Amino acid sequence: MAGYLLRRLGYYVVLLVMATFLSYLLASAALSPRAYFEGKIPPPQPASVDRQLTALGINDHTPVIVRFGSWAGGVLHGDFGRTIDNTSVNEEFGRRLGVSLRLLLLGTIVGTIAGIAAGAYSALRQYRFSDRAITIISFVLLSTPVFLLAVLLKIGAIAFNQAVGADVILFTGESSAGLTGGFWTHVWDAAIHLLLPTMSIGLMTIALYSRYQRSTMLDVLGADYLRTARAKGLTQRRAVFKHGLRIALIPMSTFFAYGFLGIVTGAIFTEKIFGWNGMGAWFIDAINKSDVNSVVTVSMFTAVSVLLAGLVADVLHAALDPRVRVG
Repeated sequence: MAGYLLRRLGYYVVLLVMATFLSYLLASAALSPRAYFEGKIPPPQPASVDRQLTALGINDHTPVIVRFGSWAGGVLHGDFGRTIDNTSVNEEFGRRLGVSLRLLLLGTIVGTIAGIAAGAYSALRQYRFSDRAITIISFVLLSTPVFLLAVLLKIGAIAFNQAVGADVILFTGESSAGLTGGFWTHVWDAAIHLLLPTMSIGLMTIALYSRYQRSTMLDVLGADYLRTARAKGLTQRRAVFKHGLRIALIPMSTFFAYGFLGIVTGAIFTEKIFGWNGMGAWFIDAINKSDVNSVVTVSMFTAVSVLLAGLVADVLHAALDPRVRVG
């Protein structure tokens, strides 16, 4: 198993280098840091603009391969360069990393577990009322864009607060400004602020994974080995949990790696709508400023997140399917 995971890790490192290089090429071609400086009032001298762009390593008069080599050399030494406002990308990255991870990890874990449970439950009760209800709710959620779902959640929270006559659900920012109190007061305040953004990510994840889990579970329920287990005297529930669920989770582990990219994309809109200053909000602001170094750094973070999800999927796949460990 260790050899298998090492091969996959090497494969992911190659993919990460390729994804980062392509992101740098795309950002350099699509964004114009020169126009950002030239648009300032009063307009600076062309020579001054050239000096600033050169100092930041994003001068478009320098070949893009040279710019990428300089930036990548800095990354290998732990330096992601400077933002277009001449602040440290490292400091901005460190400040926003915890915000995004808090949102992504909680939303992904809750959504994945609940989605698998809902899909398995739906399959075991095929064509019954609960199955149809889960199917309808899932399709409604899947057909609703993330940004619209986030706005609807905010509207629902406002209506709830007005109904109870107090701000019970807080949905703007990561915490309440000027909050006083002890440790648990701050923990509770952070949890309340985290509720709706997590729901925004988690509901989409539940809808997506429940559909796929239902499909794989139905395939397993009709398998010969499960009928054999029932013929030997096992109850339906015990046969499914002992023999069926493990097999049904194998394709889910692969699907998890691909589905995680959609979760990260959804988190970008979620952060912006709920006022969380994480990677997603930084990414949108960096594009508006033509901040090449920041855009590529966030793209690299996204690639690393997706590849780590792929590595987790490989570990789960190897744990669930012994043939992978043998191979």
